[in-house]
Amino acid sequence: MSDDAAKAWTKWHEHRLDTVSAPYGPLALTGTHWLADYPEGRIPAVPGRWRETAGGVRLTATEADGLALDAEPFTGELELAPDEAPPARARLAAGARHLVVIRREGAHAVRVFDPDSEARRGFLGIEATPYDPSYVLPGRFRAYGEERSVLVENADGHRRGLGLGGELVFTKDGAEHRLQVAVDPDTGALWAVFADVTSSLTSYRFRFLRPGAPAADGSVTVDLNRALLPPCAFAAHFICPFPPPGNTLPFEVAAGERRLKAALAPVI
Repeated sequence: MSDDAAKAWTKWHEHRLDTVSAPYGPLALTGTHWLADYPEGRIPAVPGRWRETAGGVRLTATEADGLALDAEPFTGELELAPDEAPPARARLAAGARHLVVIRREGAHAVRVFDPDSEARRGFLGIEATPYDPSYVLPGRFRAYGEERSVLVENADGHRRGLGLGGELVFTKDGAEHRLQVAVDPDTGALWAVFADVTSSLTSYRFRFLRPGAPAADGSVTVDLNRALLPPCAFAAHFICPFPPPGNTLPFEVAAGERRLKAALAPVI
């Protein structure tokens, strides 16, 4: 085993723990409220009046709502586009809670991130398998030529389109395997949603893999030690896509992040 690789993995794992347990990390998400479900504009426990518009979301607030915009008290009316910044830098706040507008397939929602969430207070850590060099595999990316979209189940029970730009091909124990991957249009980085023989047994029901961008010749390292828990493993209000057909590996990926430690601890 390479000491440098093992140390890099430990640093990566520690950074992940810091990221998911941050005040406005995924453990802090307490609600995703689709505006179509609230035609009158009032979302329970979320101040203000919210309405979808042709370009985004219109928020109307009074002094009694207690909202802040860019850290200043906000009253009146405001047009909001989906928030691309991390939740920690959200423009809107209601006390310590941050409010984030998102858009998925033409529908808008308001997400609430609360640093005092039960999930964050009860977090015990991520169960992860120590670095194993046998799970570091040479791979190759094969682009489709044009993006394909496949309907997949999402964690909230709805089916949505998942854009796929190609296949990640690699060999494990003498057998060739393929994962369909999405491709970031700006960076070329690859992203796979996959399951394996351990899924829903000794690992979460599916995981993510982000191997980065392939080299010019299509080569890319498939490091399964860096398999990630999806956001919905930390909070039920995320809408993570399930693996597309064909993305269940027929072997045990006993590597990377596996599941949350002991779910939630008792809240005192």
